[in-house]
Amino acid sequence: MNSNENVVSIVIPPGELQQVINKLQEIASILKPFLIALTPDERKSIPKMSDKTQPFVEKALDYAQSNPEFTPAYMSVPELQIDMKAVQDLTAVLQLLQPMCDNVNDTTMLSGSEAYLAALTYYNSVKHAAKSNIPSAKAIYDDLSKRFEAQKAKGKKQD
Repeated sequence: MNSNENVVSIVIPPGELQQVINKLQEIASILKPFLIALTPDERKSIPKMSDKTQPFVEKALDYAQSNPEFTPAYMSVPELQIDMKAVQDLTAVLQLLQPMCDNVNDTTMLSGSEAYLAALTYYNSVKHAAKSNIPSAKAIYDDLSKRFEAQKAKGKKQD
């Protein structure tokens, strides 16, 4: 992609945006009683079932049902069934949501990149105008240059 190329030029009509937000809030409300939020530490510490692990878990469930004599007393096969059904159900939801989330994220990222590049273009034009002592350019430059003060200070420390 060329940095000067404007790839994203979308305007979502307010009514349609509100429809999307309303429907997503409705979905969130429906799913809320069934969802759990983990802390970052919990996410790191729990064993995770991946695509390769899922067939193992399904096979173990099948064996636990057909050969219950090997099931420890402290393990609940019905709870294992419930957990596997939750995985299957939520995976179906996730498979619908994930591509949409990825596309919303990508479009937001690209729109933000284009907006930032345009703002930098304007900033550099104002910077040049301020150096040329064009009236009112210095005030705009001083205001916009605040965004880069931390980078300037960092650069001076490294010198």
